[in-house]
Amino acid sequence: MLLAALAFAVLAKASTNAADKRIVLIAGKPSHGPGDHEFRAGCLLFKKCLDIVPGISSVVYSNGWPNVPDAFEGADAVLIYADGGAGHPAIQGNHSKILADLVAKGVGLGCAHYGVEIPSTNGGPQLLEWIGGYYEHLFSVNPMWSPEYKTFPDHPITRGVKAFSNRDEWYFNIRFRPDMKGITPILVATPSDKVRDGKYVYPAGPYEHVMKEKGRPETLMWAYERPDGGRGFGFTGGHTHANWGNENQLKVVVNALLWIAKAEVPAEGVQSTVTPEELKQNLDPKGRKK
Repeated sequence: MLLAALAFAVLAKASTNAADKRIVLIAGKPSHGPGDHEFRAGCLLFKKCLDIVPGISSVVYSNGWPNVPDAFEGADAVLIYADGGAGHPAIQGNHSKILADLVAKGVGLGCAHYGVEIPSTNGGPQLLEWIGGYYEHLFSVNPMWSPEYKTFPDHPITRGVKAFSNRDEWYFNIRFRPDMKGITPILVATPSDKVRDGKYVYPAGPYEHVMKEKGRPETLMWAYERPDGGRGFGFTGGHTHANWGNENQLKVVVNALLWIAKAEVPAEGVQSTVTPEELKQNLDPKGRKK
């Protein structure tokens, strides 16, 4: 009887410990046309993959910043997949203070696609501290192109990720911390001369400082370990929703969410296969017939 009681106590403790990781996914307001910037549908795909990982709980807040007071209670990681620039959720109201307090507690932070762009004088310094880099207007560029990801660093985020390529609005020439300190490039590819020479999505460019770096590999996703032990990442793709149907693209982001939450990433990465039917679910009603 005593042994059975002890065994039950150990199992209960293990179960409680295993369920400690909570990941908050902030999906931005509807943006762009059908099939682009599908923040809600994308975050729900991330949640689908996270929910099969033992011990992980996740929640999606749609339509921008959560409007409930306890949204970040117990959070181990936060993802912002939303429109950025001057409208970035992180710099509205008191949101920067909220995020700063979370980061100070060791909460991980990830930003995806437009969510990595933020004004250099309002939010840029914070993202440098929180995730290691950001897209800077008129310094970084946003062409539509097809980078080829062929090799990957030995890092938990890349577990199970295989070579892939797709056409998307992959940003590059990111503003990083000096000397890339604390940063591990995760997805790296070399733009062709044609890509560097423009045109970019907006502004069309080209920019001389980008053109003169022909042949230089560019970091399109990165992981960052903060001096205090906290973690962050930036992922520049994600404009085109259909690309989440690529198992490797989906896997590398979901792996990153586990990593910034300081959860163990499975040896082969998170199972990240979605069906064509699942890709069509939860799309924003943007210009679609009702």
